[in-house]
Amino acid sequence: MRGAVIHAPGDVRFETLDDPKILHSTDAIIRTAVTCVCGSDLWPYRGVEAIGDPHPMGHEYVGFVEEVGSEVTSVKPGQFVVGSFATSDNTCANCRNGWQSNCLHREFMSTCQADYVRIPNAQGTLVATDEHPADEFLPGLLAVSDVMGTGWYAALAAEVKPGSTAVVVGDGAVGLCGVIAAKELGAERIIAMSRHEPRQNLAREFGATDIVAERGDEGIARVKDLTGGIGADSVLECVGTAEAMQQALQSARPGGNVGFVGVPHEVAIDGQELFFSHVGLRGGPAPVRRYLPDLIDRVLTGRINPGKVFDLSLPLDQVAEGYQAMDERRAIKALLTP
Repeated sequence: MRGAVIHAPGDVRFETLDDPKILHSTDAIIRTAVTCVCGSDLWPYRGVEAIGDPHPMGHEYVGFVEEVGSEVTSVKPGQFVVGSFATSDNTCANCRNGWQSNCLHREFMSTCQADYVRIPNAQGTLVATDEHPADEFLPGLLAVSDVMGTGWYAALAAEVKPGSTAVVVGDGAVGLCGVIAAKELGAERIIAMSRHEPRQNLAREFGATDIVAERGDEGIARVKDLTGGIGADSVLECVGTAEAMQQALQSARPGGNVGFVGVPHEVAIDGQELFFSHVGLRGGPAPVRRYLPDLIDRVLTGRINPGKVFDLSLPLDQVAEGYQAMDERRAIKALLTP
């Protein structure tokens, strides 16, 4: 098969790879319908995370089941399935508590920018649709496997409630999906922090009522100005930098909550500052599997369309251009078709 391999910062290649095989009785093999480049893939691409030896890339996927292990009964060959970037058996104590991304048998997906993918823990990870969805739904369903599920978790972690005010820090795909989530959960006012007009326009389309282009102290002051000098009920931190975390914590009102889903890089939190702020803080890898049935239904019924975050579509063999376009902020998110 063919797939993306990262060799060094800025060096992603499309290569011939070994076909995946069933290694464990709990595995499945899927043929990808569409896959994509994630904002978190840019950390190693930019040299922020160590790469080590060349290795495949990608953790977002939807596709068709080709083969299943002997213990997999929840899906069968020929079905269209959606999964999560974090696999889970969906039966352990952590899964039963709703934290499938902390499953005791969790494996993080990392080979999905390819024609075929092996899915560990397939019984608990994959959710089949009733029928093969029309092509128009594929981008939205792909978004559900990570960025929409992650944006949803950010909103829940920030405790967005009907009638509340939410701030979304970050205008990438996760942040934009966080706007969708805040809207769906009933936020009355949604403040999107963005300095890029196309992303601002999409945020408004998704439900943002206000746009704040300022950053740092000016951005915090602008949020306070929009919230009567107090701050927001809920803040979704969807970037992962120290600046974004400070922006989030200081934009929340006393008693408010921050949900952080950007993978932290050089983020340090002052314990005394957090203590005296009365701001709640929760984050981590999103338990996407918990939300899959609901989010799949919202996409297929047309209630939400997170697939609009894909503003660049490429054949899979042009995956390197997808990375470059996202790195240069010429694209929000690149869709790849095998």
